[in-house]
Amino acid sequence: MQGSQFSRAVAAARDTASSLGLEADDAVVLHDSNKLTLRLLPSDVLARVAPVAQQVARFEVDLALRLAEAGCPVAALDPRVEPRVHERDGFVVTLWTHYEPVTPREMPPADYAGALGRLHAGMRRLDVPTPHFTDRVEQARRLLTDRDRTPALADADRELLTRTLSGLSRVAGESGGREQLLHGEPHPGNLLATEHGPLFIDFETCCRGPVEFDLAHAPDEVGEHYPGADQELLRTCRLLVLAMITTWRWDRDDRFPDGHRLGTEWLGRIRAAVDGNGPDSHN
Repeated sequence: MQGSQFSRAVAAARDTASSLGLEADDAVVLHDSNKLTLRLLPSDVLARVAPVAQQVARFEVDLALRLAEAGCPVAALDPRVEPRVHERDGFVVTLWTHYEPVTPREMPPADYAGALGRLHAGMRRLDVPTPHFTDRVEQARRLLTDRDRTPALADADRELLTRTLSGLSRVAGESGGREQLLHGEPHPGNLLATEHGPLFIDFETCCRGPVEFDLAHAPDEVGEHYPGADQELLRTCRLLVLAMITTWRWDRDDRFPDGHRLGTEWLGRIRAAVDGNGPDSHN
């Protein structure tokens, strides 16, 4: 968020917390993208703020409550206030427990895999309507067809990404693997190392698909510790996810730090992988 939107979002978070009896004299920015994450002090509550038109906060709050009831390793909403979505000045605000990170912050692969396995086990018990993982792939593919939104992407790179997304999405979708509710993006940035153990956050990208699609967002070593993972499908999903996040780096509205440099680097990795074992070789 930038300029006046940023200031208004911070004010919305502070005002919401104050109206609920939580002191919010100071706001520390923890993350700033399409959603603003703040640590409000001295009450020490974590506020997540997003424009009303761009949010799925109600879904995320409801799902977090259900996952916590199922015993899943997820971050909790702040217990001092009612677990609900608040609207103020064109923003939605949700209030969560703030967890102090433990050191070292890097999660051992076995612990990471164990936490993701427990999350998946709890998710299998829930009946929640969500998009299919191929719907998320299709969103990335549509971005490639919109040259106004991806003006800096060269034609050869656009064709490479389009071919990779289409081919690997088909292969993964036809794999025959068991499908279930997934986190959608359980990468290291969405896994907290806390004194309570590993806890997942940010469920706005939930979808349905094989667990290998989730595992593809984690470090490679995690897949080696996840029981029953289909390693061939996992390799396919890793390249598919790489093509998705590479596509997003070329969105003209992308605010990821050093995004174009990473997008260029990842294009090289995709081209090397496709040249040796491209989507057509899976037919």
